[in-house]
Amino acid sequence: MQSNGVRVKAALGELEKALGYGFQSRELLVRALTHRSLAKEQAPENGEKTAAGAQDNERLEFLGDAVLGLVVAEALFESHPEWHEGELTRVRSRLVSRQHMAEVARAVELGGHLRLSRGEERNGLRNKGTVLSNGMEAVLGAMFLDGGLEPVRAFAGRWVMGEEVLRLAEELRSGAALGNHKSALQEYLQAERAGSPVYRVKSESGPDHRKRFVVEVRLRTSEAEPGKTLARGTGSTKKIAEQDAARRAMERLRAAAANGVTGAEPDETQGAEDGARDEEQAAE
Repeated sequence: MQSNGVRVKAALGELEKALGYGFQSRELLVRALTHRSLAKEQAPENGEKTAAGAQDNERLEFLGDAVLGLVVAEALFESHPEWHEGELTRVRSRLVSRQHMAEVARAVELGGHLRLSRGEERNGLRNKGTVLSNGMEAVLGAMFLDGGLEPVRAFAGRWVMGEEVLRLAEELRSGAALGNHKSALQEYLQAERAGSPVYRVKSESGPDHRKRFVVEVRLRTSEAEPGKTLARGTGSTKKIAEQDAARRAMERLRAAAANGVTGAEPDETQGAEDGARDEEQAAE
């Protein structure tokens, strides 16, 4: 039977493999994975001032956020000389956003390695986007202290940027409101004089810490009409699901325009099929 220490080392090794970097000081990595709830739980209860705050990952999170912003800005500056300051700033903001960093954390399965208190473990904190994004930034801060900028550059190039930069660059070229699909859809429909988008929640499922929403966006041409279905989207919050629905609607409308379909006419059959599939996934 493996000892607890052996299991911990094996788990850290798995994480290092996903990160693409082996730490010289694994103590730094362990601290980056330690949520303040566990540091507080393990602090001595003798009433004396302790250094418990130095044992959680919040200081490393602060450092990692700054280092990540630097390497992403540097990479965008070098790879896109045609972008002006405003475009560089918008793309960087999207790449280092909490939402995107939570997605990166999920991609490397960081949540399973976070060190939480027993109470927060029961509350499902391990799966919350904010905790995941903060933990990811803390790991990058530890990576910088352990190995300098190069491993952070390599990680950011693979996981933070990658295909996401190509997608955001395409949004810039198309004139879309970068990352704000609802604004892009609103502007598109106004330009087409087609009507206005209306969003409504079709279903909601899951426990409080793992909610899943299905939102439908409709094209309303008059107050008397419920509007035709443009698309449906899913997300862990209503706002994220609305953005997803708007993104899908824009993709469908642009595809229709490319095929010579005039006006903002959605494919309601496809929208209904997508919606049924999304509701099945949300219910799982």
